[in-house]
Amino acid sequence: MGRLFLVNLEGKSYSCRHCKTNIALCDDVVSKSFQSRHGKAYLFSKVANVYAGKKEDRMMMTGMHTVVDIYCVKCGSYVGWRYEFAFEKNQKYKEGKSVLERYKVCGPDGNNYWVAAQEVEAGESDTDE
Repeated sequence: MGRLFLVNLEGKSYSCRHCKTNIALCDDVVSKSFQSRHGKAYLFSKVANVYAGKKEDRMMMTGMHTVVDIYCVKCGSYVGWRYEFAFEKNQKYKEGKSVLERYKVCGPDGNNYWVAAQEVEAGESDTDE
């Protein structure tokens, strides 16, 4: 296994719930009004310390999108998805942005956002219809 290089985020940040690796800065939150199948989700203009899965087209609540699931680079836990392409003109603002599911990350004050539902398997799409 190779050496792991992590991007150091300065400022208040969201981190992986499992290994506490910093993933996104609070200043990069675009919207806190996203909803996933398992609860709240936040849209970020940029994220760090994640790697992307395979591209796939998904029918979401807001229409068809090409997305990739994103995973923590340190522990491999699923943390959300990134929009690669939006088929609908009014959804283009999402392209290149990432969604982190609140129940998969710790907030800037270190708190977890717990959901009453049981855990989901990594890689499941949380906004598919």
